Amino acid sequence: MQKVLSSMRKAIEKYHLIQNGDKIAVGVSGGKDSMVLLKALSDFKKFNLYNYEIYAVTIDIYSGMFDYSKLKEFCNSINVPLIIEKTDIKEIVFNIRKEKNPCSLCAKMRRGALNSICNKLGCNKLALAHHLQDVVTTFFMSLIYEGRLSTMLPISYMSKSNITLIRPLFLTEEKKIINASKNIPILKSQCPANDNSKRQEIKEFIKKIETEFSQSKKRLETAILTPESYNLLNKIDIKK
Repeated sequence: MQKVLSSMRKAIEKYHLIQNGDKIAVGVSGGKDSMVLLKALSDFKKFNLYNYEIYAVTIDIYSGMFDYSKLKEFCNSINVPLIIEKTDIKEIVFNIRKEKNPCSLCAKMRRGALNSICNKLGCNKLALAHHLQDVVTTFFMSLIYEGRLSTMLPISYMSKSNITLIRPLFLTEEKKIINASKNIPILKSQCPANDNSKRQEIKEFIKKIETEFSQSKKRLETAILTPESYNLLNKIDIKK
């Protein structure tokens, strides 16, 4: 956990993710990433660098049919309030809409539900558990499926909900999260599309690149995270 806290602190300070007085809702699915983020933000408070509150918020897409007892016990053990919002998202996405690529719609609906809970709680920030490998994966998904050079940001203001989205694990490598999750209860995903999505395909593609080309992992991260390395057409004065 110490390595996660170190990289998380770096992201918080570099991108100004947290300020005194913040009320932060942490999106918690029960998976390793969100559980580690919740524990890290709880531990980080003990350093007394910032005065903030955190709430664990879970969007139950299974209409109350999923067992969250381990999550409740974990939140109690770290003294973090847990809010579980029951929804029919799984029913809508998979049975009613029968989406061929369900991840996008599911994510939008969950994000909308999270924003709604944030407003009810009076939270000004929503923390999500995307890590460094997610940043790289999103870049490739945007490139291949949308024809855009784009990825997720460490912080962004959502004007419609008046909430600031933050990603404290933005600079944290997934392997550090995996190591930190060994002593944390993890809930197994019941999503029908788990490990069978476009995002998973891109992850496997990136793994092949990293296997075949030495140093590619670090260079991909550097290329995405360092604006000074960009050399694209917007630097050309086309009017000439």
